Amino acid sequence: MTLAEQEAILTIALFAAFADGAQADNEREEIRRIAQSLAGTAGSANPSRLVQDVLLRRVQLASATGVLTDPGQRNLAFEMAVCVCDSDGRQSDAERQFLATLRQQLQLDAAQTAVFEREADALVEASETVVPAAAMAATATALPVSAVLPAAATAELDKSILNYALLTGALELLPQSWASMAIIPLQIKMVYGVGQAHGVQLDQGHIREFIAAAGVGITSQYLEQFGRKLLGGLLGGVAGKLGRGLGGAATGMAMSFATTYALGQVARRYYAGGRVMSTALLRETFQELLAPAQQMQAQYLPQIRQKAATLDAGQIMAMVRGR
Repeated sequence: MTLAEQEAILTIALFAAFADGAQADNEREEIRRIAQSLAGTAGSANPSRLVQDVLLRRVQLASATGVLTDPGQRNLAFEMAVCVCDSDGRQSDAERQFLATLRQQLQLDAAQTAVFEREADALVEASETVVPAAAMAATATALPVSAVLPAAATAELDKSILNYALLTGALELLPQSWASMAIIPLQIKMVYGVGQAHGVQLDQGHIREFIAAAGVGITSQYLEQFGRKLLGGLLGGVAGKLGRGLGGAATGMAMSFATTYALGQVARRYYAGGRVMSTALLRETFQELLAPAQQMQAQYLPQIRQKAATLDAGQIMAMVRGR
């Protein structure tokens, strides 16, 4: 895949990220930051420029789709756009209209894309059941500030957080374009489990707000995962079907391990402390925990790769559904 083709697909993904016009300022800033971080992965590519080009309308969608002449790359671009639109939940009317326009410009018919769209929709529907229905109707119960778990329970919670980190790191190493979509639902499931361990019943809305307050963007996180796959050479299918080998994935591509582990540890401190941390303190704590988590990531890379080699679509869907 040439540099121009990589940039065209990434540009289309950025158009998808801003398709509904609902991205908050902090999410836009997070996308800009991620674009800067991807520059080191991309060789001579300039993701930061691409973000500015899309935001300032210096580039048109048609110019990006026109670069892609290979049918496999056109399918890949559409799949990426669907995943980005689905990363924060069900598609809005604006996102559906964007995808219809994109399909037309990529010269794909509905039959070509129907199977993938059904798979992505099924994952979105499954993610809505991550938090049990009983908890969805419940209001988070306040805890005393001194709420502390016994040592054995704390150790078990740490083990659970590590397991979620290993799993999400493995998902990022998979070449399937929809695999990374499972990361956010699993992070939601992890935070729910942390709250539950401290006697707090949480709903999806509260958990998503907590994740955002910690500085982990929903759409931006998926864009980072996708960008590392694309620019690192892990993505590259034929006729829209991505290869199934793990390829030469570098240590830095398993960033979701560090993000998930740090998020889990922040959640543990937050709910153990009675949920009194401010947004600023949540973000500061997350950033402090992220660096050591990134160092841990290198230590656990063999286990991440081993787990990635054993995962299939059915297992991933079952884990998202909580089975």
